Amino acid sequence: MRGFLFIAALCSLIPFSAAAVGKEATDEKVERLDSVVVSTSRAGKDTPITFTMIGRESLSRTNPLNSLPMNLSLQPSVVSVNEGGTGLGYSKMTVRGSKGSQINVTLNGITLNDAESQEVFWVNIPALSSMISSVQLQRGLGTSANGAGAFGASINMSTASVGADPFATAEMSAGSYGTFISTFAAGTGLMKSGLYFNAAYSRGLTDGYIRNAYADVQSAIAVLGWMNERNSLRLTYLMGDQHTGITWEGISLEQYEVDRRYNPAGEYYDQFGNVHYYDNETDNYAQHHLQLNYTRSFTDRLTWSTTFNYTRGDGYYENYKAGKSFSKYLMDAPEGVEEGDFITREALANDYYVLNSDIRYSSRLLSLTAGVNLSRYDGDHIGKVLWNNVLGDSFDYDAHEWYLNNGLKQEASAFVRGEVLCCEGLTAYADLQYRGIWLDMSGPEDDGVLLDHKDNWQFFNPRAGLSYRWSPSSRVYASAALGHREPGRSDIKELILDANKSLSAGVASRGVDIRPEKMLDIEAGYEYFTEKLSLSANLYMMEYWDMLLETGKLTDVGYAVKENVPRSWRRGVELAAAWKALSWLQIGGNMTLSTNKIRAYTAYYEMYDNMNDWNYLGQHQVKFENTDILMSPSLVGMANVTFRPFVLADNSLNSAYLSLNGKYVGKQYYDNTSSSDREIPAYFVADLSAGYEVPVKKSSSLTFSFHVQNLFNNMYYADAWLWRAYFQQENAFYAETGIYPQAPVNFMLKVAWRF
Repeated sequence: MRGFLFIAALCSLIPFSAAAVGKEATDEKVERLDSVVVSTSRAGKDTPITFTMIGRESLSRTNPLNSLPMNLSLQPSVVSVNEGGTGLGYSKMTVRGSKGSQINVTLNGITLNDAESQEVFWVNIPALSSMISSVQLQRGLGTSANGAGAFGASINMSTASVGADPFATAEMSAGSYGTFISTFAAGTGLMKSGLYFNAAYSRGLTDGYIRNAYADVQSAIAVLGWMNERNSLRLTYLMGDQHTGITWEGISLEQYEVDRRYNPAGEYYDQFGNVHYYDNETDNYAQHHLQLNYTRSFTDRLTWSTTFNYTRGDGYYENYKAGKSFSKYLMDAPEGVEEGDFITREALANDYYVLNSDIRYSSRLLSLTAGVNLSRYDGDHIGKVLWNNVLGDSFDYDAHEWYLNNGLKQEASAFVRGEVLCCEGLTAYADLQYRGIWLDMSGPEDDGVLLDHKDNWQFFNPRAGLSYRWSPSSRVYASAALGHREPGRSDIKELILDANKSLSAGVASRGVDIRPEKMLDIEAGYEYFTEKLSLSANLYMMEYWDMLLETGKLTDVGYAVKENVPRSWRRGVELAAAWKALSWLQIGGNMTLSTNKIRAYTAYYEMYDNMNDWNYLGQHQVKFENTDILMSPSLVGMANVTFRPFVLADNSLNSAYLSLNGKYVGKQYYDNTSSSDREIPAYFVADLSAGYEVPVKKSSSLTFSFHVQNLFNNMYYADAWLWRAYFQQENAFYAETGIYPQAPVNFMLKVAWRF
């Protein structure tokens, strides 16, 4: 695999055609070459896929924090939440109830999902929305993005496109909870030589709403490129660096009633019973992406593109662990001592290599694309003890490694996709993808258990559909797609740990039996778009076999523990409308009505003898029928009203706007039992934004905008987790719960200078 990657990367740098050098590119061809990298994973206007396009202006107006999950919160079927309660720091989103590990995310055609967990940790690439030109959100399985295991939705992002003129921007935002964001960007535009250079930098600071929810995040991007009529060569560097307080524990429902800003992370007690908080209870991660792309247009119809990506990631969690045994950390305890307080650091270091290559033919009647993807992920997980209250400075902590394990994941995939204009208005679509995945895990985990595990998965994912356009403004479409997705590292890890825990206790175990999930996605929709009115309606049926669902439990480092359920489904209808009622008034909204069910669900609870001894006895089972999938509300809706009162004015006032958004999320459960005592109540949140652009010179301007989040000061929580145990002697359950309160009304002021 290493040799193949190297050879393929060299092939991607085939010398340019001498006949093309020296020609000045036309605007049309420049635009086509500039966009070809991302178009492979995007749906076209007649592709029978359910999708939404979001432009740069919409992203900037939705949320001033530049956190993409929050920027996309108003899109159909999207629910966004922030652990710290404000929007900076750890943010996540669901689409149709599908969580982050089921949402494929690409930047310029390169997948950003973590290879092991399949999650996208948006905090690791902060302020990304300020550095991209457009986003396509595909709901359902979508297109076969290169090497992607999309299983609920896809987010396809492109960096800012090449412009004709030089530019520079500076943006400053300040608001509640000590939040301050600065962004700077500049570019040369396309020079006569065909060269161009763009760069941007952003930094965000916040104290957060809950205790220890501070964030210090920064990101940068630089693009150096050259193009002419037939060739494009682009080198992109993307950096993300985040330092945040740990917030994944949430708080109990009881504590929520007392102090909703409380956070237990880093809490410990001294010998007198006084409470203290470790001041470096943190999550830290730095990520560096380097992308090299070459695109060659052989003719106006035939184009070849190749991208090589290298990503380096380094990070760690630092935690205060009170009252833990020395044996847990493989340390010898002093005589007569069994437990102590520890400061631990759990680190990871990884290298990620990707090679994408595709060739495309396009004419009026036929569009055909074929491509391959190769990737290799090599990640180390390292545990160290930094300090112990009993040993103090007498122990050589640097020489002691608590655990070290490695995850090696390699993937090879190929696809072919075609769209054929069968007759006037009727387009047929077919998309075939093969994925091969090889996983090799080795080494001890944090409890000393060996994670030695190898697996190999081979998937074939076909897609097909029809789109009929009877006018430029109207179309109907239908599609069917089959998808597969492999388990993540934490899924396999938890079952190995469970099996070993049961073995050591001498009780029966479920064993290491975790399977890939499979889904049949059927979509049918109608779209109508004119200058003043747009309407869309979509029916979907997402039928799952062996779906990996969260149990409600979190690991020690905040990952959701999952298990297979034999049969489940998500079925619903998505409605969206936008109407330009008057030149100064626009009204829009969307709504999703759905049912999200598990046919038969067996809940597994850790079973202990009694509440005093906590001797492990194995698994306690409770069976349920036709229950709701956790964190999947049956009703999600949004409404928007935008006023531009001076749009007809012949001066700068015509840019002024006032926008009011309202988001409704119906009740949802945070386990899979549909129990009313594990319910997140429905909530409604309204946001207000206003803006005004002031011309300074012919080519420069100042823009002022003001944002009010949670306008009506709604006190709500938007996410939760649950862990339950069963005590045999008492015939009773024990529960631990974590919920995530969101901030009350808060404000942001933003000033942007473009010149």
